[in-house]
Amino acid sequence: MNPSHRSYHASFILDNRGKEETVDQIVEGIKKVITEIKGEVATVENIGRKDFVRVTDRKFTGAHYVHIDFSGPAEAPAALREKLRLNGSVYRTFIQNA
Repeated sequence: MNPSHRSYHASFILDNRGKEETVDQIVEGIKKVITEIKGEVATVENIGRKDFVRVTDRKFTGAHYVHIDFSGPAEAPAALREKLRLNGSVYRTFIQNA
């Protein structure tokens, strides 16, 4: 690991409704984005499908959750959010320092 890199724990809620893309393909795409922003993926944990506690859309009551631990430069979280913002398969992104 690069000494100037920081460790992050990211949680993603994935939405593959109506898409041919599998959850594994979406995760591979996220990992590719992390390497594009000069990050290094440490671990990937697919939590599986969970129902939402608070449903805002009756047609979308649950989704797949994935946790990814990675290291990257200080600007990595903002860059990752920006690159995934237009990705319709990533419903929500939460990133925190590990």
